[in-house]
Amino acid sequence: MKPSLSLLTLCLLLGACSHSTPDDHNDVIAPATWQSAPGQARHQINQQWWQQFGSTDLEHLVNQARLGSYDLAAAMARVQQARASAVIAGAPLLPEVTLASNANREKLLRGKGYSQLEARDDNQAADYFDTRLSASYEVDFWGGKAAAHDSTLQTLKASEFDRDTVELTLLSSVANSYVQALALDEQLRIARLNLANAHSVLDVVQTRHDAGSATALELAQQKSLVASQQRQVPRVEQQTREARITLAVLLGQPVQNLTLGDTPFTRLHWPAIGGGLPSELLSRRPDIASAEAKLVAARADITVARAAMLPNLTLSASLGSGADHFSDVLRSPFYTLTAGLIAPIFNNGRLGAERDKATARQQELLQTYRASIISAFADVEKALNSSNGLDQQRQWQDEELKQAQRAFDIAQDRYKAGAEMLLTVLETQRTLYQAQDQYVQLRLARLQASIALYKALGGGWGTYALDNSHATAPVAAAVGTRLRPSAKRS
Repeated sequence: MKPSLSLLTLCLLLGACSHSTPDDHNDVIAPATWQSAPGQARHQINQQWWQQFGSTDLEHLVNQARLGSYDLAAAMARVQQARASAVIAGAPLLPEVTLASNANREKLLRGKGYSQLEARDDNQAADYFDTRLSASYEVDFWGGKAAAHDSTLQTLKASEFDRDTVELTLLSSVANSYVQALALDEQLRIARLNLANAHSVLDVVQTRHDAGSATALELAQQKSLVASQQRQVPRVEQQTREARITLAVLLGQPVQNLTLGDTPFTRLHWPAIGGGLPSELLSRRPDIASAEAKLVAARADITVARAAMLPNLTLSASLGSGADHFSDVLRSPFYTLTAGLIAPIFNNGRLGAERDKATARQQELLQTYRASIISAFADVEKALNSSNGLDQQRQWQDEELKQAQRAFDIAQDRYKAGAEMLLTVLETQRTLYQAQDQYVQLRLARLQASIALYKALGGGWGTYALDNSHATAPVAAAVGTRLRPSAKRS
């Protein structure tokens, strides 16, 4: 008994000399406020954030993505794998019970055999039947089994948060691709209207050229502009088709089955979104929650690795019976009790290396966790800064578009009256086309900034009342307005 106690004492001393679990305290301090904090302070949670853009078609596409995305389906399958792994890891926490039943027959083929099997005419074979009910249990002295179960539970949580991250990324990508597709549709409409406007001016120049009041240079300049506008149409058409293909991939379907609906781009609006407090972001982002769960799992893995360096005690008990005849198999029961102690003595540093590996893994995940927090703060700051900057740009862009429209109207009227040169008309045309295109691009960027902010905040958090002040009727009417030869708006 003394050698066994000495061995146990030695193993305990070895375990006590093992490295302690490092501190995984997170020293990242959240700022008090955002650098680009919005003016509003009212807070309202809305998990269905995509409903805030004023498009039922977007809601339909989101539902399609949830059902058809293969990336999301794969993430859900990973959650099922993690759930099964948690059940497997929890099994050793309770005794394992097995039932075994055997039937044996031995028959001597030739020779005299041995005492249990003699070759006689009345003893051609020996039969034996037995049954046994066994239970075994490894005592979890050092908490290794419980820690392994805790690790898989945290891994399960991490996989669930990863699934939520995949879903959030998917839905924000769907929303981004949707608004981009509508923006390209709007740009295509503007390109076609501008082409029609250029043709209208060309008709005027051709008429004046035929009458001798316009030079061949002026005619060639306008034809060049028409060709330039004609070139824009297939370019935008190509981009529109590519945007639809990208959206179809997100939905898990061929582009031939994609239907965007009939919501016009100018009808989309974005809500005014507040960032809340930076400290609240830690409980809202699924990627941060996943990093934290993986860190906790790594800490449990260190406990598992340390427990492997210590002795383990296995207890087993069995109840059985056996007989030469099947009818007598339960008449001679017996039981067996076993206790086994196993302690590692020499493994060439393998167990210590496993502990060091688990410790280093925890340190890696700690740094990853801290980096995810800093990255999350940056995502929100960028989205808030983009929203504020684009709002300021759009205020001046609205004025730029209205004045460009007015300048083109005046230049076209004066040219038809012979009071202005064609060069002025061409210049105002280009300015108007650029202003119209810039209006669509800024509006698209503002919609995407709101989507990015929703994603940065974890989705559906900090939604305020809709702000419709940006969609002023005069500006919306000016975008893509076709100019007839009379130079009046339709």
